[in-house]
Amino acid sequence: MFNDRHFPLLPSFALLLLLSPPHPRHITTTTRRRNPNRPSLEFAPNKPTLLITWQGSNPSLSSLLFNSHLDSVPAEPSKWTHPPFSATLTPEGKIFARGAQDDKCIAIQYLEAIRNLKARNFVPTRTIHISFVPDEEIGGIDGADKFVKSNEFKDLDVGFVLDEGQASVNDEFRVFYADRSPWNLIIKARGVPGHGSRMYDNGAMENLMNSIEIINRFRDSQFDVVKAGKAANSEVISVNPVFLKAGIPSPTGFVMNMQPSEAEAGFDLRLPPTTDPELVKKRIAEEWAPAVRNMTHEIIEKGPLRDYMGRPLMTAIDDSNPWWSVFKQAIAAAGGKLAKPEILSSTTDARFMRQLGIPTFGFSPMTNTPILLHDHNEFLKDTVFLRGIEVYEHIIRALSSFEEAGSV
Repeated sequence: MFNDRHFPLLPSFALLLLLSPPHPRHITTTTRRRNPNRPSLEFAPNKPTLLITWQGSNPSLSSLLFNSHLDSVPAEPSKWTHPPFSATLTPEGKIFARGAQDDKCIAIQYLEAIRNLKARNFVPTRTIHISFVPDEEIGGIDGADKFVKSNEFKDLDVGFVLDEGQASVNDEFRVFYADRSPWNLIIKARGVPGHGSRMYDNGAMENLMNSIEIINRFRDSQFDVVKAGKAANSEVISVNPVFLKAGIPSPTGFVMNMQPSEAEAGFDLRLPPTTDPELVKKRIAEEWAPAVRNMTHEIIEKGPLRDYMGRPLMTAIDDSNPWWSVFKQAIAAAGGKLAKPEILSSTTDARFMRQLGIPTFGFSPMTNTPILLHDHNEFLKDTVFLRGIEVYEHIIRALSSFEEAGSV
């Protein structure tokens, strides 16, 4: 879920459905007060985090946090049937918009669910917070990462978090108890330059090509496990080449009779939380980019693999986690079915909450929906969107009413 650019939340998505943010009593907006004219927290310049609070009747209990992000990835308008940033509602009930699935839907559904609950005079026992954070699509470093490390977050006393998930192509809701963590790997090879006709040992291009072959064999071995049905895609280490830089530029392209002295390649790695990161680093140093082949490498870790106690970043999905039982019951009360819990193949802000040891699930109430996040013509059916509001009503009611001592 990473990209180089991002866009703000589009109010037109809500306006198109004739929705507006709720303004019920006892819902307040918290501010860091760096700028008195902006009711938001700001942990990095011009990157606000909006925090909305619904006070519970028993503030001694840990609170709930419902998180979503304000940014979206870019779109190629020429590849869309409708303008991607206009939130077009078609006669067939499809809402075409960048971010319709990822994840402006849940941002609005949270608010609408609370509006409906308040209209029925429901009072939560636990305090409920809704956060809208920036920069999730580019790593969340100036967004959720700084938010959860702040004193403001500590003061919330969060006991459970819901963040975004993904659509389901069938009638079962998907729920995610962990994410894969992204690593950017850059490998550089060096060698003796010379005439293109000579056979060099340990040349830059030769060394880099050897490394790519070794990496591809590892990739194939992981993919074989998936194709054999022994693991989901999100349960193995994925590695994909994303760029290659080599050659001597010329006015007409590249010099063809010269062997370059340097070559470089970049790879996108995604590691499940069960991975031992030290073993991966050892493999990279000894097999993929060994110094004995005149190679160097850089690993850019974009987020944690372990929590503050050194445990894998996974939320329990058994009786040891009382929130799991409450969540399942809420889905059943809403008339829904849960699929087998999954590790998300990509990455969300949930990992920052899990790093603190806070139970966190990824969930977006979209069933019978093609998975189109970051794709052309991203859309969500209006019936699915409205049904999601009802589902969140059940979830918020159940979670905020849960007050057993073991859940605090």
